[in-house]
Amino acid sequence: MQLPRVTMRELRGKMKKSFNRSTLRGRKGFSEIDLKSGMVSQDALRRALFPLGGLTKDFVKKIAAENRLHHVLQRKESMGICFVGKRNFENFILQYLQPRPGRFISIEDNRVLGTHKGWFLYTLGQRAKIGGLREPWYVAEKDGGRGDVFVAPGTDHPALFRDLLRTSRVHWIAEEPPAALVRDKMMECHFRFRHQMALVPCVLTLNQDGTVWVTAVRPVRALTPGQFAVFYKGDECLGSGKILRLGPSAYTLQKGKSKARVATEGSGDGPGSGPTF
Repeated sequence: MQLPRVTMRELRGKMKKSFNRSTLRGRKGFSEIDLKSGMVSQDALRRALFPLGGLTKDFVKKIAAENRLHHVLQRKESMGICFVGKRNFENFILQYLQPRPGRFISIEDNRVLGTHKGWFLYTLGQRAKIGGLREPWYVAEKDGGRGDVFVAPGTDHPALFRDLLRTSRVHWIAEEPPAALVRDKMMECHFRFRHQMALVPCVLTLNQDGTVWVTAVRPVRALTPGQFAVFYKGDECLGSGKILRLGPSAYTLQKGKSKARVATEGSGDGPGSGPTF
C-alpha cells in the first residue's frame, strides 16, 4: 500500500510531535533537528515518531527532575565534535591526517603573516591564531592546492561575507521539488546553514540537474562549502542541499568595482570625460 507523503506541518498537527525547527523558533534546545530532517527520506518520515514533540530541552530536564532521573540532569552538554566530544581539534585531526605546512596570507595585500600545519585545520570565518600578531585575523579563503590560508583583519571584514552559493542536488522533504519552484524556476524562501542562526531571506533558482543557486537578500558571514543549506517556507522545513560553490565575497566585488572605476576614469582625455559610478 502506498503511504501518503508527510510534511513537517502534518507531523506537528496530526501527530502532535514536531520535527521542524522553524515552528520552534525562539525556543531553547532542539536547535539542530531541522538540519537533520532536511536529509531524511519520505520513507523514513512516514514511519517516524517523535516522542519529545515540541518540548524544549529545559522542559525535558524538568520532567527528568520530577522523576528523579538525576543522571540525566548531571550529564554535561556536548559542545565538541559530534560523537567525539570536546577535544583539541588540531591535535585530533592530526592523528589521522599528515601535516601539510602552509602560509597565512593577508587577503588585502598578499603579505605572508605566518605559517600553519594544514589548511584543512581551518574553516571559513574562524579566528586564525597567528603567532606574533596581537590583532585578530579571520579565515576568508583557502587554497587546498598550494596549502595557503587567506586571512582578513577583523571579524566583520567584507572578505568574510557572500550572498551567493550553489548546492548539490537538493533533498526535498515533501515535494520533489516544490511546485512553485518547478513552475517559475525561482522561489522566495528562507535558509540557514548553522543551527541557531537567524533565518535569511533568499531566492532559489532551480537548475536542470536539481541543484539550486541561492541568492541571499544580504551578504552572509562565513558561508562554507561542505555545510548544508536548509530551506524553509513559512513554518515548514522544505529540505536541504550541501553547499558546493560560493559566489565572490563582498570584498572581491568591491575591488572589482574600484578597478572598473579607475579604468573608466583613466580612459578619458580629461576631467569629466566618461561615466562615473
